[in-house]
Amino acid sequence: MAVKRLYILAFLILGLSSVKGQDPHFTQFYANPLYLNPAFAGVKQCPKVNVNYRNQYPSLGVYQTYSTSFDQYVDALHGGIGVLIVQDEAANGALSLSEASLIYSYHLSVTRDFSILFGAQGTFRQRALDWGKLTFPDQIDPFYGFVKPTNEVAPGNNTNQHFDLSVGIVGFTENFYAGLTASHLTQPNEAFLSNNKLPLKVSAQAGATIPLGRKRLYNSLDNLLIPNLVFQSQGGASQLTAGVSFNRGLITGGLGYRQAIGGALGSNPDALVFVIGLAPNNVPWTFGYSYDYTVSPLKNTLGGAHEVSMSYLFPCRTRRTRYNAIKCPKF
Repeated sequence: MAVKRLYILAFLILGLSSVKGQDPHFTQFYANPLYLNPAFAGVKQCPKVNVNYRNQYPSLGVYQTYSTSFDQYVDALHGGIGVLIVQDEAANGALSLSEASLIYSYHLSVTRDFSILFGAQGTFRQRALDWGKLTFPDQIDPFYGFVKPTNEVAPGNNTNQHFDLSVGIVGFTENFYAGLTASHLTQPNEAFLSNNKLPLKVSAQAGATIPLGRKRLYNSLDNLLIPNLVFQSQGGASQLTAGVSFNRGLITGGLGYRQAIGGALGSNPDALVFVIGLAPNNVPWTFGYSYDYTVSPLKNTLGGAHEVSMSYLFPCRTRRTRYNAIKCPKF
């Protein structure tokens, strides 16, 4: 137990003392579109709810991230609106991040087959430090463990609140999409003890829906091959995640690979990703599970990462005016 607590302390110290912090990430980024790019708001036209949960390094219990979003298209606004709530917890909740975002995306149909979305996201962020959940080396008794009082002094302010702004753009056809996101344009100071600005994050995304079977009733397809790619760069460290899923009827499954580029550990393989889920055609709900098998210098001794995603697409209300919904690929 003492070793586990020291691991947790080490992770927390790295997070607090790092010159440049970084955002939590989701392996199933395509299942959390508003977190990936605010321009995706309303892309499915009808109201949609996404729920995501990630547990990284479960043997330590140090990182857990929750995300919930709602979005839909609004005729009067010529675009989509969305709400995104994110909760990230480190060191068993000793360090937490809460985010609440409002999103608007303007939809522009360039041609019958090609559309461009422009998104903007305003976010209220709060970091909180629960000093009582921390343990330090001077608390260790050789026989009884963490029983001594600590001489460490708590920071005067255990919460940090600020406003943030992000923008994004996506262009797509029915079978392909590509987008760019710029997050943390305000670069807020989120440190407790010093001036530590959250660095700008830039993300590029691309994906496709490749039909492999013949069309059937209601234009559904027997088989779909769905490659996805995302590149993210923040604070001197970059990450490339690539994967491909195969969708046949009710079942979907796939493989992915994540490569770290730069950062504290340098450029190295990060994880292999295994995905399985339920994504039936013409049904409003989806479910996905993924497991990250760590192949970095940490190996898989910390348990990798488990991630679960769920979504539900509500029926559209009948519109008074005729509107041809833009066609988008299967995200």
